Amino acid sequence: MDRPRIAVIGAGAGGLATAVHLSLAGLPPLLVNRSPDRILPLMERPVVAVEGVWQGEVPLAAATADLSVVASVDVVIVATPATAHRELATSLAPYLSARHLVVLHPGRTLGALEFAAVLQQAGTQVRAVAETDTLLYTARSYALGRVRVSGLKRRVRVAALPPWQTAEVLAVLRPLGPRFVPAPHVLATGIHNIGAMFHPAPMLLNAGRIQAGERFEYYREGITPAVATLVRGLDRERLAVGRAWGVRAEPVETWMRRHYGLPRELETLEALVAANSAYAGVMAPETLEHRYLLEDVPTGLVPLARLGRLAGVETPLMEAVIDMASHLVGVDFRRSGRSLERMGLGGVSARRLMEIVMTGLPAPSEMGEPADLALEALS
Repeated sequence: MDRPRIAVIGAGAGGLATAVHLSLAGLPPLLVNRSPDRILPLMERPVVAVEGVWQGEVPLAAATADLSVVASVDVVIVATPATAHRELATSLAPYLSARHLVVLHPGRTLGALEFAAVLQQAGTQVRAVAETDTLLYTARSYALGRVRVSGLKRRVRVAALPPWQTAEVLAVLRPLGPRFVPAPHVLATGIHNIGAMFHPAPMLLNAGRIQAGERFEYYREGITPAVATLVRGLDRERLAVGRAWGVRAEPVETWMRRHYGLPRELETLEALVAANSAYAGVMAPETLEHRYLLEDVPTGLVPLARLGRLAGVETPLMEAVIDMASHLVGVDFRRSGRSLERMGLGGVSARRLMEIVMTGLPAPSEMGEPADLALEALS
């Protein structure tokens, strides 16, 4: 695809960082955000102020709150919280067609499958829905139209649904550098969802500090040896789920070394966190009602645990963290989270799910009715 026209959906830190990177690579995108309030300054002057890895002001093609503009592009990169994927797929469906590639950056777990299922339920067919296993950037946005990018990961996995489209997606992302590498399928990217390891457990074990208003560095001060022990326990369950699905997932320590270029002699998770310059100055959230729980539990731990059950793998620590998070923020994450039932795939076997992942969704007539499970509101 020669110089594809690209739209980036989302004007938060991930979307701004993605848009800046594309512009610097010679592919200035359309930046789209559903809420006009968040993008209004950029609509008036489509220039992003960036600091950290890059410095200065970077122009975009345009910025808008009108989702219909995606009809004019070839590639749609979705850089919103994963909890928005279902609603966003519904909203974008009228403007997408068989020529579009959709890339979830990142997809978290089962993101591409959910997005594709919602499009299919709306009668929309695209070339492929792809996902990355993580956001390329360590980034924060502290003001509208401004982003600080403190680091870039060295390796980000990409897979498409169906997987034979992965090479085309990688070709689109090639101007951003050699960091994107192929994964065999979207279960592999979903099982490599490291955010589900690093976010919910430290949030819960630091809940008292957060609610007391203490300001502390989330990674460097929040992941103490005891917290790291729980993270490693969750990670062992994730690795077991991966083995059951034929995915050779990396332990969190290996992931840290590979993605951030950290030395091998740093053996413990807490030592790796302390040495990672990209984590320096990343402050803890000021509330428990934050994406580290509201996103990473329902689109990370919930589907990971479900994949475990489907493959006969027990995940007691994941289940415990899901329970604790649900109680603390007043949301039934098992009900509101990603489920095969909501995709019209309730009751599929592990073998059948793998067939779907490798060949694409079956025809609508072969799928069940999606369960009507309304998202829970915060109490």
